[in-house]
Amino acid sequence: MNDLVSVVHAALRMSTPIVYAALGGLIAEGAGVVNIGIEGIMLAGAFVCLVAAWLSGSLWLAALAAGAAGAVLSVLFALLAVRMRANPVVVGLGLNGLVAGGIAYIMQVYFKVRGAFAPPGVTGLPRWDLGPLAKVPFLGPVLSGHTPLVYLAGVTAVATWLILYRTRFGLWLRAAGEEPEAARAAGIPVPRVQTLALVLCGVITAIGGIQLSLGDLTRFNEGMTSGRGFIALAAYYFGQRQPGPTVAAAGLFGFFQALQIRLQSTGYPPQLVQTLPYLIVVLTLSLIAWRRLAIQRRWQRAALQRYRTDAPGH
Repeated sequence: MNDLVSVVHAALRMSTPIVYAALGGLIAEGAGVVNIGIEGIMLAGAFVCLVAAWLSGSLWLAALAAGAAGAVLSVLFALLAVRMRANPVVVGLGLNGLVAGGIAYIMQVYFKVRGAFAPPGVTGLPRWDLGPLAKVPFLGPVLSGHTPLVYLAGVTAVATWLILYRTRFGLWLRAAGEEPEAARAAGIPVPRVQTLALVLCGVITAIGGIQLSLGDLTRFNEGMTSGRGFIALAAYYFGQRQPGPTVAAAGLFGFFQALQIRLQSTGYPPQLVQTLPYLIVVLTLSLIAWRRLAIQRRWQRAALQRYRTDAPGH
């Protein structure tokens, strides 16, 4: 039982950055733009918040700086992919490379370090004790002792659902993603809606980066996102572009990441264990593709049957 509690506790912590990135990507996807650049945006959020916390000594200013960095990168993405109609996949990959290379340059030139940056005197995110609730069997140890961002992830998921399905902006956003031409005919400013969706995506994704650099360790490592942005893409596809299932999918991937770390301490080959989260991603995407193909074939067979039934002579 103790092993299960520790794995689930770690899964909540490790899935938090994926949840934020997946919700951000879900919003961008809802507006009809696939934002591959969430990997780089999360990395930028992790780096900027650590530097801001070191320079200012304030976690609030660090969070604002991370959100601003995510917004700026998203505006750049929107300028190229929405306004100039460049391929969003190419733009996203270029953004990831720009962020990774830019951070490496700043670390070497201005901070005189390579690979990792751990400034002294930085205070990490606090951990909340749930008080009497922490004594509840299983749930108490699992839910207690996390940073505020872990609990805020659930609030963000609810807020995302409310924005998408209970606001006029959400209606415009989904119209821009599903039927952009009809949305334009109805007077909806599609490029502006897509730009706002991308900015919101960038801010939410950058918050996930804060958990990486200030949640567990007050340090930044090059490439510390380790593909979490791409795992987030798989999460919201697996969640059928719905906030609730997307969070559940992100939690599932976080569980396998935590399980991977646990298995490494039991003597399993580390090279094999480290592939587990990414193997789950590949299997998940394959399952989604197979399911869509099966649905498409079912509809084709039904349409063919109706055609044969309605054809003259039958």
